Amino acid sequence: MYNTKRMPEYPLNQSFYNRQVIEVAYDLIGKRLVRQMNGFQISGLICETEAYDGMSDLACHARVGKTNRTAVMFGPPGFAYVYFTYGMHWCFNVVTGEEGYAAAVLIRAIIPDTGLEFIANNRQGIDKQHWVDGPAKLTKALMIDKSQNGVNLSNSKSGLWIEEGAHIDKSRIIHGPRIGIDRTPEPWRSKPWRFWVETI
Repeated sequence: MYNTKRMPEYPLNQSFYNRQVIEVAYDLIGKRLVRQMNGFQISGLICETEAYDGMSDLACHARVGKTNRTAVMFGPPGFAYVYFTYGMHWCFNVVTGEEGYAAAVLIRAIIPDTGLEFIANNRQGIDKQHWVDGPAKLTKALMIDKSQNGVNLSNSKSGLWIEEGAHIDKSRIIHGPRIGIDRTPEPWRSKPWRFWVETI
């Protein structure tokens, strides 16, 4: 149905995610996010992330403890945490660190490299430059929703995974405060835990 480039299915293993969330958020820049459905693949290189560091981080959902919504965050690393926000958007996160710690990386943006026709169909009327340059835009383009919450990102059978992508010169990675947390008190509001590159 869609003309996509087939790629090896080698998801990052769980040990990649079983580290401090800031390190994982940084190292995810340049990795490839892959969505597989009905025999075809849609993918893009991750170019923007944000780290949310457990119950002590007042910008993190885990600050309220373990709930039905946050339960996945308290589970093992390398699983997807997908949540609904503003009554209209899905956001895709990757759980990191030791089980029970409840940290996660929000995938904010990608640079698409396969499945462009599929993405264009899902983002009709939107300029290509803005197809996937935000967390809610990304989930719309790749059709990620609550059905992916809790899937194992280290198993390609889940239909959603992250694999090696492009080598990024670390000097090109920019960091700064996270977005959309204006009501969060300091020092959490200004933590430089957003990472991005302008181009890959």
